[in-house]
Amino acid sequence: MTARTAARILSFAGFAACTAAACGSIVEIPIETPIQAKLDVSAFSRVLVAGFVAGGSDDVDTNLETVRLLRSQLRTKSNLRVIDADPMPLVQVAKDELEGPASRDAATATNGSASPAEQSKSDDTLPEIKTEKDLEPYERLFADADFWKRIGEEYQNPLIVTGTVLFAPQSRAGFVQREQEVFDQLGRRRVVPVRTYQERKGFILAQKIIFIDGRSGATIHSETFREERLYNQNQNTPALSSYFELMDGIVPKFLNTLSTQKVRGTRVLLQ
Repeated sequence: MTARTAARILSFAGFAACTAAACGSIVEIPIETPIQAKLDVSAFSRVLVAGFVAGGSDDVDTNLETVRLLRSQLRTKSNLRVIDADPMPLVQVAKDELEGPASRDAATATNGSASPAEQSKSDDTLPEIKTEKDLEPYERLFADADFWKRIGEEYQNPLIVTGTVLFAPQSRAGFVQREQEVFDQLGRRRVVPVRTYQERKGFILAQKIIFIDGRSGATIHSETFREERLYNQNQNTPALSSYFELMDGIVPKFLNTLSTQKVRGTRVLLQ
């Protein structure tokens, strides 16, 4: 059961009880519904939010902001001790780890008499991250257990949180329904739905959060999220503000992966 579903059930139960008790006295009792964690992290006492393969908009340092945000949430809503360390520049790390000397040599050789095989190797260089598809070649880094085991040994074998994140602008045009006030000949007011064609701009946030066992370097769980926000063309929303709006939809799901969360509501009793 998700937090949203639980909240709806509590709300509906309260409404039904109020309807049934129209002629009686009503007492509201606060209750909490636990939502169990998806991942058992009892084997770990520490967590390292290492960094993310990030790209998209140049207006936000998505790697840095994501690391800061997740660490601050874990400090207040998790029993794990959060390790303070500089966020890893995983885009550069991935290029160093995945491209390797052979690929770089082949790329240099393309200016001269490179063979077809060498040119094929040079084509394996990792792309600049502008779209969600550009993230796919980088995901090989998270399968490198030896690399993550070395990171785990450096920080005393914690749970490692890493992954990919793309924060990018987008635009969309289409019909949008809105309500409009109209008045008839007698001055009576009505609200009617009106469909208008609009061009809207905003941002998408596509994130894959990967949980790695720092003792072995193996991936133990992953979660994929995608959020988007569109604004009217005349609305000027800063990129950083939109980023935090989008993360508001992801953070609760991330926390529920690691720890039991509680949904607060009320139950209505009749007297």
